[in-house]
Amino acid sequence: MPIPDAAPSANPSDTSRSRAELRWEGFWRLADPKISITSAVCMLIGGSIAATLTPLSWLWLAVLGLALFCMEVAKNAWGDVIDFDSGNDLAVAPEDRTAFSGGKRVLVDGLLSHRETWIVAGIFTAFGLLGGALIVFFREPDVIWIGLFGLVLGWSYHGPPLKLAYRGFGELAVLVCYGPVLVLSTLQIQTGSASWPAFWLSLPLGLLITAFLWVNEFPDYFADVSAGKRNLVARLGRHRASRLLPVIYASAFSLLAALVLFGYSAWILLGFAALPPALYAVREVWRAPQTFYRHKPVQPAALLSFVLYSLGVSCGWLLGYAG
Repeated sequence: MPIPDAAPSANPSDTSRSRAELRWEGFWRLADPKISITSAVCMLIGGSIAATLTPLSWLWLAVLGLALFCMEVAKNAWGDVIDFDSGNDLAVAPEDRTAFSGGKRVLVDGLLSHRETWIVAGIFTAFGLLGGALIVFFREPDVIWIGLFGLVLGWSYHGPPLKLAYRGFGELAVLVCYGPVLVLSTLQIQTGSASWPAFWLSLPLGLLITAFLWVNEFPDYFADVSAGKRNLVARLGRHRASRLLPVIYASAFSLLAALVLFGYSAWILLGFAALPPALYAVREVWRAPQTFYRHKPVQPAALLSFVLYSLGVSCGWLLGYAG
């Protein structure tokens, strides 16, 4: 399949819809609840561990959740601008577009202008930083270091000077952010300190979100290559990358099983609820790495695996504590 060299036709002058309607749709694409849920899923593990150590502060849990939601919107907005300007989103062929990959396409589809998208990024970054500042000044000052590290990684996934997603380090950034950073920050805000149990339980979570990202990079392969976005799937090629997906999943589930051998409650094995959708994703990607996303719900399955791991481990931790 040739690399597309022209943008798919957008229709920003669609007279059947008002400018306000287009802007509203653009905002909701950037908010993208199905992706924003990933932050809440990470908070669930940290909150569950915290609940066995101290009474939860629901107020500060809500403040953190809102701050993370705002940063997710901001990250999606600036990422859409950067990927548009690089030519990446413009190069995604119509048959390769999915609800989980190819960017939010607010610029490609004429829903928002450059200026409007940057305004959304700026406003939601400001609200996210305000939430973080409230946490630092009125709840837990030491969490600032985890927060700053996460902020730098979040910007650097797309943004200069590091542009991690363009240099083959985006997967690692996602593993760290949606594993240890969010789990440990949730725990520290609640209890005043992080913990090794939370860290080790967060690593399989990070691997599972990395697997989700990995699957989402297959539809964008030709666009990524043409735009110089050298993520690991683009570097390896789709066939070889499909053979590494089971390694990522096996690492996550092996680590979870090993934790029981090191004294963790066997209840955390409820995290293996994530295994069936993971196996489904591995099978379909292995069978048809070039086209699986056009016919099979592999991307939703990979996201479901991530969610089920968090639900299972969180419930297992609470049951183990109760027992």
